[in-house]
Amino acid sequence: MHKETHTAVIIDCWSTVLGELTFENKPTAFDKFIIFVNKYAIKKDKILTPLFGLEDTKGFGRSLSAYLVGHKYVVKSVNPALANEFRKSAPTYKKNDSYDALAVAKVLRDMVDTLPDAKYEDIYFTIRQLTKRRDSINKRLMILQHQLHDQLLHVYPSYKKFFSQVCGKTALYFWENYPSPQHLLNINIETLADGLRGASRNACSTNKAKHILDLITLDGLNVIQYQNERDYIIKSIVKEFRHNTENISEIEQQLQHLIKETGYQLDSMKGINLITASHLISEIGDINRFPNPDKLASFAGIAPVKFSSAGKGEDKRSRQGNRMLNGIFYFLSIQMVQVTKSGTPRNEVFYKYFQRKISEGKSKPQALVCIQRRLVRIIYGMMKNKTAYQPYNKKVDN
Repeated sequence: MHKETHTAVIIDCWSTVLGELTFENKPTAFDKFIIFVNKYAIKKDKILTPLFGLEDTKGFGRSLSAYLVGHKYVVKSVNPALANEFRKSAPTYKKNDSYDALAVAKVLRDMVDTLPDAKYEDIYFTIRQLTKRRDSINKRLMILQHQLHDQLLHVYPSYKKFFSQVCGKTALYFWENYPSPQHLLNINIETLADGLRGASRNACSTNKAKHILDLITLDGLNVIQYQNERDYIIKSIVKEFRHNTENISEIEQQLQHLIKETGYQLDSMKGINLITASHLISEIGDINRFPNPDKLASFAGIAPVKFSSAGKGEDKRSRQGNRMLNGIFYFLSIQMVQVTKSGTPRNEVFYKYFQRKISEGKSKPQALVCIQRRLVRIIYGMMKNKTAYQPYNKKVDN
């Protein structure tokens, strides 16, 4: 499956290659593809039903899968790792579209009873796309923030002392209107204070304006040539930063609406906000494709893998699975066992469970894996039953 074209190889039950076709990734080409396939489905006056296997790694095959499922064909999803194992089993390793399609076809033939059905539900697909879009914009914000710091360092040596947040709303107002000290030469304290109060909704006072002007006086006025051009750079960074921030806010509104439609209430659990919930849903998708929590743990690479021979062996940490989902559960487990500055655990139940595992002789990384497995079971149950998180309350007998 590719962005612009797909390559299909047709084989029979004896792995004989019957035909091959490369066609465009658009609905008008799918009809011709089915006509091509049906030519090989007629055997001795019998019409056989073709079985389709798709190796779709980046979602390029979504349209074809929806088309085939809509026409009542059986469509199976082939894991790229399985096709890769077939390639490596050959005496000579080959990698091209034709051979890749043949590998998918042979995996489909040998494992048809165990391969999952290809499902592309639009709501999960859309949540994933919005989440990826938000992540890309957020990365751009980080780049813009670094660029702003680099520019401000040359004009305001003490800029970090001006505001608590260099990229906060009030700070952005100041950098955009006063990108360099020369713009403050004819500005008095009250004029600056009025502007800051408007940008901060009266959170900033005259003292803040005086504080900023005093810091600028202490730094001294460093006159550099072509300052107007550098002022433009700061203004453009601020405008782009503000625009991207608004885009993220709009994306989060869309995500909130879609997640509500799924019925999942993941954000009812402390430590899971809208962004974490959207990442979980985008990576897990429809929870019904996992028959139990252990399958979800294996998918996330959290379940141990047993390495043994002749009855001897040990369980080792898995390096496989969905690494993005693995990372989400890892950082979520860290939040669950953290302690606030006042010494209070963020989640008392998980914290006690973590300490108990350590007292049993487990290392901290091993205890964190136990936390991840418990999180998998809880989140699986919340998504399966579409219920809110209910903390465990141990009953105390009177």
